[in-house]
Amino acid sequence: MLTGMDRRLVMIGGAAAAMTPSLGVAGEKTMYGLIGQMKAAPGKRDDLVAILKEGTGAMPGCLSYILALDPADADAIWITEVWTGKESHTASLKLPSVQAAIAKARPIIAGFGHRFETTPVGGVGL
Repeated sequence: MLTGMDRRLVMIGGAAAAMTPSLGVAGEKTMYGLIGQMKAAPGKRDDLVAILKEGTGAMPGCLSYILALDPADADAIWITEVWTGKESHTASLKLPSVQAAIAKARPIIAGFGHRFETTPVGGVGL
């Protein structure tokens, strides 16, 4: 059985391992990640989620695209994305399906909260 100190050491070791870059072969591209909060007009969060889900089905280079409801804000969602590279994300913004989703969602987007760029190095699903 782990003591409180043992659990902390396991957690610290796991966090350190997660932050250590993977040792890929020479020339391996670095993944690109985004985590951002989007705010819908009052009462329109479910509509915004539906639009984002329908317009983001097939995006080349997208390894993960997760929409999550913010339990602390009834009008906010979090979007977590992992891409094969930053250029894949940039290219996705030009796709007709993504452009259509943006145009459809624009009237009910009230604003944006936090936005973080990340460099994913691995994990479940990657």
